[in-house]
Amino acid sequence: MDNNSCLVARLPTGIAGPPKLTTNSEVATMTYLRTKISLPIPKVLDWSDDPSNPVGAEYIIEEHAVGTQLPQAWPTMNSEQHMLCTKALSLALKEMASLDFPAYGSLYFSNVPIDASLKAPIEQGFCIGPHCSPIFWNRNPGEAELYGAPSPNCGPWKTLQDYCSGLVETAFSRLPRHGAITQELAPHQGSIEDHIHLINATREVLQLLIKDQRIQNAATPTLLHSDFHMGNIFVSAEDPTIITGLIDWQSASIEPAFIYANETPDFATPAVDVDDTMSADSQSEVNNSSNNERARKDAAICYQTYDVCLKGLAPKLRPARLLGPSLFRLFHYCHTTWRDSAPAVRQELCELSAHWSELGLQGSCPYSPTKQEMEKHARDYEDFETVQRLKVWLKRSLHTNSDGWVPNDVWVATKDAHRAAYDEWIQTARESDSHGEGLTVEKANLLWPFDAR
Repeated sequence: MDNNSCLVARLPTGIAGPPKLTTNSEVATMTYLRTKISLPIPKVLDWSDDPSNPVGAEYIIEEHAVGTQLPQAWPTMNSEQHMLCTKALSLALKEMASLDFPAYGSLYFSNVPIDASLKAPIEQGFCIGPHCSPIFWNRNPGEAELYGAPSPNCGPWKTLQDYCSGLVETAFSRLPRHGAITQELAPHQGSIEDHIHLINATREVLQLLIKDQRIQNAATPTLLHSDFHMGNIFVSAEDPTIITGLIDWQSASIEPAFIYANETPDFATPAVDVDDTMSADSQSEVNNSSNNERARKDAAICYQTYDVCLKGLAPKLRPARLLGPSLFRLFHYCHTTWRDSAPAVRQELCELSAHWSELGLQGSCPYSPTKQEMEKHARDYEDFETVQRLKVWLKRSLHTNSDGWVPNDVWVATKDAHRAAYDEWIQTARESDSHGEGLTVEKANLLWPFDAR
C-alpha cells in the first residue's frame, strides 16, 4: 500500500470446508477473540461470505501479521529464548481456553445465513453453528464422489452425547457409496461390512465412556486454535520471545477440551521426537553431536514448560492432560474409519477392551474381539504400521506434511523426489520377495500412502 503497510487478501478453498461457512466462521472467530482476549490476532478489514459479490467469491482482507514467522527465528534462538517463547505460547492457549461456551461446533456471526435451528446463541452478535471442518462435509479431493452427501449431523451439539452421535453418524456417512470403489484396496483397509461392525461397536463403547465422570470433567466446550504450530506464529524480530501474530483461524472450532489437551505443538515436541519434526533448515543446526544434544535438551525443557503450563494454569485442559490420551483416542478417530483404515479404530477398541478395568472404567467393555479376530487384526495392524512408517519417512524425505502439501516453487523437484522414493520402496519389496520375506511388489504398491506413483 502507499503507506508501506501490508495486507493479506484470502480466498477460501473448497477443500477446507463449505466456503460460505468457513469464511463467516473464521471472521467471527477472529472478531470474537479480539474482543475477549489480548492475543495478537490480525484485524479483519473487509470480508464477504456471499459469492455473488463483485469479487465473485467469498473473501477476507486482513492486516498482515507483524514480525517474523517462528520457523525462521527458532534456529537462531538460544535455550532461554526457546523456553520463554514456549511459555508465552502456552499462556496464549491458557487465555483461549478460559472462554466459556454452551455447545460444540463452529463460531459464527448470529446473522449467518443458515437455519435458525442450527444456531446456538452465545451473546449478542455471535452464535455456535455447524462444525465447518471438511471431515463433516466430505470436501477433500475425491470424497464427494466416494462418500456422496455430507454428514447428516454436523452440529451444533449441546451435550457430549449429542457430540458423539454426530461422530457416529459422520462415520456412517463416510463409507463408500455402492459402486464408488474403483481401484484395488490395501490389504488391511477392511470391507464396508467390517467398518459398519466397527462403527456400531464404537457407538456402544462411546456411550459407556461418556458416562465416566472423568471424561465428563474433561469435555468442557473449549475454543482453541486447531493448527497451533510454528508456521502460524509470528514473533518479534528484536525479541523472539514476544508473540506478535497468530494466523490461520480457518479451522478453529469449539470441541470437548480432551480433543486438544494431549496434542503437543511442534515448538514443544518431546525430546525423543526432535529429529522427526525439525525442518531441513533447522536440521543443519544439529549436524554435530554437541548441537544435537543442545537441541534435545531444549526440546525437553520446552515440552516440560508446555506441560506444566497446561496442567497448572489451564483448568479446562488439566483433567484430560492428567489422564493422558488412552481414554480419548477413540473420539479422535471413530468418524474417519474408512480414511484411516479399519485397523486404526480397531486398535483403539482393542486397547480399551484389554485395559478397561485398569483405566478405571465401570462394568465391562462392550467390544470383545474373538481370538480369530485378534489374529487377523495383528496382521492388518502390521500393514497399517508399515504405512505409517512410510508416511513419516516420506514427510522427512520430501519435507512435506501428512497430506502431501508442498510449496509451489519446489513442486517439480518434490515430484521427482517422490518418484525416486517410490522406486526405492518397490526395489525393497523386490528384494524382500526374492528372499521370501512376505512383502511382494503388488502389496508394496498397495501400501504406498500417496495416490501418485
